[in-house]
Amino acid sequence: MNYKAFLIKYGEIGVKGKNRYLFENALLNQIRYALAKVDGEFEVTKEQGRVYVEVIGEYDYLDTVDALKRVFGIAAICPVVHVEDSGKEALFEDVKKYIKETYGQKEHTFKVNVRRARKDYPIKSMELNAMIGEQILEAFENMKVDVHNPEIMLNIEIRKKIYIYSEEIKGPGGMPVGTAGKAMLLLSGGIDSPVAGYMVSKRGVEIDAVYFHAPPYTSERAKQKVVDLAREISVYTGPIKLHVVNFTDIQLYIYDQCPHDELTIIMRRYMMKIAEHFANENKCLGLVTGESIGQVASQTMYSLACTNEVCEMPVYRPLIAFDKQDIVDISEKIGTYETSILPFEDCCTIFVAKHPVTKPSLKVIKRSEVKLAEKIDELMKTAIETTEVIEVK
Repeated sequence: MNYKAFLIKYGEIGVKGKNRYLFENALLNQIRYALAKVDGEFEVTKEQGRVYVEVIGEYDYLDTVDALKRVFGIAAICPVVHVEDSGKEALFEDVKKYIKETYGQKEHTFKVNVRRARKDYPIKSMELNAMIGEQILEAFENMKVDVHNPEIMLNIEIRKKIYIYSEEIKGPGGMPVGTAGKAMLLLSGGIDSPVAGYMVSKRGVEIDAVYFHAPPYTSERAKQKVVDLAREISVYTGPIKLHVVNFTDIQLYIYDQCPHDELTIIMRRYMMKIAEHFANENKCLGLVTGESIGQVASQTMYSLACTNEVCEMPVYRPLIAFDKQDIVDISEKIGTYETSILPFEDCCTIFVAKHPVTKPSLKVIKRSEVKLAEKIDELMKTAIETTEVIEVK
């Protein structure tokens, strides 16, 4: 079947009330952005609670569907055949042609579901259901009606044109990116943070990212790994502005001045401070991390309370109650897992203590940080001023 259009169904957007059009317009923009990378010319429109992608000329069907499956806000993608309204006899022939080309002579059960968006159409939906079902039964011996659990749900929507479809390809769901503000993702080279970026973007949040680089202890290949991860999630999130912070001098200073069992917590606190600086600079409304309770020493409830304390803006942790396997499963689904497990370590793993504290006291941590007072502000200023910004898309 040579499909020339797609019906795009959305979920939560449909309950948004009077401002639904804002979400619909954002969805249209995200669809256009996704299809800009696909060979072919497309026209994206909306009509009475429906979004349509019309194909102009030749295009790649599989690439088009693959691009649409990465657009948050899409609940289902329906390849459709649209025909002119030339009367019921012409419609019967169009339906039979659709069944023949799509399903051939294989045995199937079916149900017809007619929806009249045009109320001036002369035949009511229930009557047209019966008439089309009768036509199919007469034309195809291999087809049988099953109104309760059909193998084929034949949908016919009567609008300015008549749309015929029977396949629904599952979309990613969620809300269109950009409808819920912007946040700064702390992106490492691990499995968790790319998934956190994906998850928060699925709720409509636009993201930028910050990565803490520690040369020569972390290599250029470790940095490239993070750039690749940002690129892999950008197919869902849209373009990402990646801030690469040289964190080596800060880490070495903390290592020299502070108790080693507190290294991870103190380093994490300064990462959060720097990330918040760039978040404010980029008009973000919060920070996003890939932390999950109890996964490592720096992610116990005590440790998270200590790192939160340095931030004025909210810290969002979409993976907070996920098991590791839950996170791995999502990373495999979105295509980041193979990159995340490449053996190039980030600065967090290089400077980890042998026996990190799991129940840090905020008073004790602050007392240790007093030892940093002489140089830490200058080191942070230098790190911020020398940050490299990479546009990833």
